[in-house]
Formats: sequence, structure tokens, C-alpha cells
Amino acid sequence: TEGCGNGACTNEFCASCLGFQPLDHNTAAIRALELYKMNAKLCGRHSAAFPDNSSAKETHPTLLEVHYLTEEKVYEILSICEGKKDYSPLIRVIGRIFSSADGLVQSFRKDKEQHPNTKEQHKTHQAKDEDKDEDDKERTTAMEQESEASASMEGATGSTENRLGPVEVSVDIEAVRRVYDRLLSNEKMESAFLNALVYLTPNVELDLTYLDVYDTNPDYLNIFIIVMENSSLHSPEYLEMAMPLFCKCMSKLPLPALAKLTRLWSQYSVEHIRRMMETFQQLITYTVISNEYDSDSLVNDDECVVAAAKCLKLVFYANVLGGDLDTGHNEEEEPASESSELTLQELLGEERSSKKGPRVDPLEKELGVRTLDCRRPLIPFEEFVNEPLNDVLEMDKDFTFFKVDSESKFSFQSCPFILNACTKSLGLYYDNRISMYSERRITALYSLVQGQQLNPYLRLKVRRDHIIDDALVRLEMIAMENPADLRKQLFVEFEGEQGVDEGGVSKEFFQLVLEEMFNPDIGMFTYDESTKLFWYNPSSLENEAQFTLIGIVLGLAIYNNCILDVHFPMVVYRKLMGKKGTYLDLTDSHPVLYQSLRELLDYEGDVEEDMMITFQISQTDLFGDPITYDLKENGDKIPVNADNRKEFVSLYGDYILNKSVERQFKAFRRGFQMVTNESPLKCLFRPEEVELLICGSRNLDFQALEETTEYDGGYSKDCRIIKDFWETVHSFGEEDKRLFLQFTTGTDRAPVGGLGKLKMIIAKNGPDTDSLFFFTFITNKKIALYLTR
Repeated sequence: TEGCGNGACTNEFCASCLGFQPLDHNTAAIRALELYKMNAKLCGRHSAAFPDNSSAKETHPTLLEVHYLTEEKVYEILSICEGKKDYSPLIRVIGRIFSSADGLVQSFRKDKEQHPNTKEQHKTHQAKDEDKDEDDKERTTAMEQESEASASMEGATGSTENRLGPVEVSVDIEAVRRVYDRLLSNEKMESAFLNALVYLTPNVELDLTYLDVYDTNPDYLNIFIIVMENSSLHSPEYLEMAMPLFCKCMSKLPLPALAKLTRLWSQYSVEHIRRMMETFQQLITYTVISNEYDSDSLVNDDECVVAAAKCLKLVFYANVLGGDLDTGHNEEEEPASESSELTLQELLGEERSSKKGPRVDPLEKELGVRTLDCRRPLIPFEEFVNEPLNDVLEMDKDFTFFKVDSESKFSFQSCPFILNACTKSLGLYYDNRISMYSERRITALYSLVQGQQLNPYLRLKVRRDHIIDDALVRLEMIAMENPADLRKQLFVEFEGEQGVDEGGVSKEFFQLVLEEMFNPDIGMFTYDESTKLFWYNPSSLENEAQFTLIGIVLGLAIYNNCILDVHFPMVVYRKLMGKKGTYLDLTDSHPVLYQSLRELLDYEGDVEEDMMITFQISQTDLFGDPITYDLKENGDKIPVNADNRKEFVSLYGDYILNKSVERQFKAFRRGFQMVTNESPLKCLFRPEEVELLICGSRNLDFQALEETTEYDGGYSKDCRIIKDFWETVHSFGEEDKRLFLQFTTGTDRAPVGGLGKLKMIIAKNGPDTDSLFFFTFITNKKIALYLTR
């Protein structure tokens, strides 16, 4: 397990032999017994460095007494080894200290560190690192300048920034990095670190599991800080042997330790955070592609993947904490509408699980920050998604584990950052279906117990000419009497028309309602020709019920997996998820205003004399009449100058995005939450993903659609007519492709996951015709369309 110390040892069973694969203690014990039976030859004591034992003791009387390492001590031993061209003494010391929890905890401590520059013999080593240090300083300076620019932007919003102070740890991280840089260039040293980590982890895991070592000694965290500075952790040798064990250890750290480690990493440079992210991502990918999973052997049961995902969560939140944060500007939560009826659980005498409130990640709560609070992370969120894991994850099983919240089964939905939008939407689909089935069972139970008429679905019967009035009256009655009915499966019927709603009628209903509501003549929304986006009309004369209806429609669209032709700026989805709009959100909602305010902030002349503006602003109402509003009391008497212009910009953005449309948006959000309040939408999706759920993707890959299309009625992909059909479709321009998609699916956008997730069937329209008959499926919805050849 330790080796003889001879770096050139040729004994294949010796740990010092180059290429030796480390063994755990049990395997090593079995191998030792086998070698004993074989009378295997032992290595002699390596004495190349020291001609005899007495000489070794005279030269290095304290070498075997080294119980912890400092940067100075490492360089001292390294200098001797370089002089004798033999690194075995340093290899043995590294192996002994880095395989010992106590030794590693005490190593590289700030209070014990003597900087190498105090010794003349270490100047050579430091000179080799000067170029790298200069590069690090340049990167740090560039990041500081970028951070200052970002802080200036955020200052204009008046947000409460979660700027963390330095996290105090006893380990000298910079010293550890310098030591790793010097030693990892030696292949034999790298093997020593690898072997030591393999031997270290079982003992650390036992300490954390049974001894509560962090509670008695917070410096125990130093082990994980030091090990994670190793830049070779992503190499195949580490991924195969050491990292699975190490991740398992790290995942057993108590919550306060995980939070401290996360805060510490959040202060690292982007390069360091990215390296840690890539290490855990590669471990997950390596493990997933190296194994086969099925319904009996789930990836959720793979301890290595689960532990790596938990460790990746620390890096994810470090990435959030290190980015541009806005922990303020939160929308006030309205109390959820309570159903007047008992739930199935309450009827059966069980406690209603949904009353526990929305699920909050323990680490997120400990850190006091949400993903939603981060406007711009250090590393884009998309880079944390692991596609190989998404490919093997059985979402129906994972959703069960997530819903049950069992400690014995891990759900990757507790780490939603690692899942793509398509996978998460599948989890939301299962949640919606289960809610619908639950409402059906409740209705059936009521019909038996109370003799009520069985009505397991949300049925809407509307007239085309009065679609808004009919929908508004019906949905408003449902919302007042029993909001839970909104979570039943939707069936729409147009009065005087025959037809069964298999999804197509509901989709048409949604589109007709939205077309009516977003009609500029109605005056509920304003339309920006430059951005092609809608915004709430502050002067709208419509009552709140109209806006509530639109919120309900958007919620029902998510709940029933319908893509809508809605064009809102991103700030609307941020507000729906709980964040108020700020000056920065004006970039897409009011770009002209944003540019004007940006120029005001950047103006270098005399703001008060040249601009001549005050804290009173003016807008035009629905009829074109000017309306004034004081951003502050007596705003018309307060001039804007260089000192208060950030406050002016912040108040202006707050008025435009929040205060001026408060009545309209609250009603809109109330309707949306009536449908989605009990779903995992908030804990799984980011605002941009919510937009994708509602509106679909504008990225159209017709090649993916062709690959997933199925054929029936005698057609196949090799038929001449089918080949001509796809050749024609691929020759379409962008606009014609959107029209074709609108014709076949009812929308010109792709569902979450792209057109490859849209199942289309092309069949003959009868046995004696060459006309094409399309079936397109979006999850469980079917639309049949006819197209003449």
C-alpha cells in the first residue's frame, strides 16, 4: 500500500512501481495473502538516495517525523530530491501526509506557513512561478474591473447586493496552489497524490458518518479545500478510482460545512470554478457512459453519479453567489387560493402534503440565495446541464422519488440545474397528469359520498362570437367556488359545433382568447413595433378579471401542454417567478427608454445644467393625454444631478415595470398561480425556461422532424412521394417553414426539446388515393390534418 520508496522499482506488486493501480485496504489484504502463499519476493529497502541508514538519519533526522506539510517544508525536501535526482523521499512524505486526515488538516496552515521567499534557496522556485502569478494578477484585475462596471449598473437599480465578505479558512490556498503547480509536473508525484487520495477517503467517510468531526473541528473542511485544488482530478485515473470515493465523502459533509465551502468557492476566479465544474461533470459523464441502466438498475441508484451531482450543486451555487446578484426586488407573495372542498387525503383522514408549502432546497436556504436572484452567473447555467445523464434518466421513476421525498432514493429534480428543459418539462407533465387523475378520484369520491353529479373534467362551453365573455364568466365562477377544478383536464366545446376535444379544440380556444385579449383595439396591452413585444397598458380601462383570465389561460396552457403565440418580454416571466422588474429589465421591454437612461448614467458633462430634468416624469394615457408622476415627493422641484441620477434611473425603472402596472400584473399573476401554485414550476424552471414552456422555441430543425416522423397506410420513408415531400419542405424559406408548421401543429414554434420531440405520422387518405393525411402528436394531443398532393 505504501511502496518501497524506489521511484524506479520494477516489482509489479509494489505501490512504488510506475503504473501500479492503487487498491483499497480489503483488496490489498487479500492480495498480500496470495503473494505470501506464492513466496513472492519483497523489495529491498531503497537506499539510492542514502548509501546507508545511518547516513539517512544524519542527513535527514526529522524526515520521518514530518506530520504535516508547509510550502517551505515541501520546497526544502524537493530541493534535496532534485539535487540527488531521486524523488522517493518526497513521494513517501506526500503519500503519508495526503493519506492522513489529521496530517492534511494541519498542513498548509496560515499560522504555520513561512513564505519561501524568506529563504534564499527557495528563490529559484518562486522565480519559476512569477510569470504565472503575473497572469493571475492580470486576470484578477480584469475581473475586478468587470465587477465594478456591473456594480455600477446594479447601483442604478437600487438592489440589495449579496456581496459576501471573505470566507475565513485556516488553510493557505495560494500556497497549496503553488505547491500543486510545482509537484504535478512530475508524473511520479501525481501517482503519489492519486494513491494517497484513494487511501484517505474511506477514513474520512467514516469520520463524517459516525464521529461528527466537523462539529468538533471546523478545520476538517481543509481536507476538501486542499484536495479540490489538485488540477489533475479530471484525469481518467482519478475519475476511475479516487473521485467516486471522494465525492461520496464530500456529500456527507453537514449542511453548514457545505454552505461554507460554497461561499469560499464563490470567491474563486472563473477559471477555478469552471475547472471544478468540469471535473464533476466529467465524472458524471464518464460513469454514465461506462454503465448500462434500465428500469431495474436506475442511474438514481448509482452512488457515484448521485454523489457527483450533489458536489456539482456546490459549484453551481458558488457560480450563482459569484455572479451578479439581486437578492432584493421580490414580488409580494399573495396567499394561495384555498379550495372549499376537502382533498382526497383529507377525506381519507390524511394530512394534505401540499400544505407544507413550496419545496426549498436546504443549501439554498442556508446560503440565503436563489437561482432566480442571479442575473448573470460567472458561468452560463446551460453549461451545468449534463446531456448523457438526461439521456439515461427515467423521468417517471425520478419524479416518483421527487414527489415522495424519500431519503432512501435520490431524485435528480433536487438538482434541476443538471437537467435540460425537455427533461424537466417531462417531470412537470407527470405532475400535471397526476394532479388531473387526483382531481378525478376526488370527484368520483364526492359523487359517492355526497351524491354530487360526476364532473371529473374542466369543461368549457363557449360561443365563438362571445368567447371572452363566456370564458370569463365560467372560469371566474370556478376560481371563486373551487380553484382546484382548474387543475382538472381541460375540454373545450364550441356551441353549435360537433367535435371531441383531443387537444386541437383547446389549442384553438387558447389562440382565439389571446388574439382577442391582445388586440390593440381592446387596449389591455401596448405593442412595440421595434421589439414585436406586448406590455401591460397602464391606462387600460379593462377590469382586473380580464387580466386574471389571461393569467389563467397561460397557466392552463402549461398545465395542458399547449404552446401559445404569446410575445412578452423576459421581465414578465421574472415577475411571475417572484422578482420585480428593475432598470436592467428595460433592455428588452423598453429598449429606447433603457438607452436614454443608460446615456444619462454615462454622461460626463453637467447633468443638472445640460439635461434639465427632475424627479417628475410624464407619460401619455390611452387617449394621448399627458400624465405626470412624481418619482419622489415634490419630484418636480428636485433636479437630477450627477449625485442622484442612479436613484432617478432606479425609481424610473421601478415605476415603468412595477408601480404603473401593479393592478394589471397582480390580477394576471393571480390567475396564473390559480393553476400552477401547487406544481413544481418554481423550483424546477428558470424564467427563460418558463417562456420556452409557454411559447415554444423559434429554432426549427426540420431535419430532426424528418428523422422522427412515422409513416402509415402503405407509405415509408423510401417512397417517392415521401422523398419529394421532404425535399419540398426543406426547400422552403424560413417564413414558409413556419407557415407549414402552423398548418400541421397549430403553432409556428417547436415544443420544448425541438421538432425532434414532435411526433408526426404521414398516412394515405384512403386506400385509393395519393393524398397525404397528417397526424401530429404533442405528448398526448392529436391533431389530424388533410393535405392534397
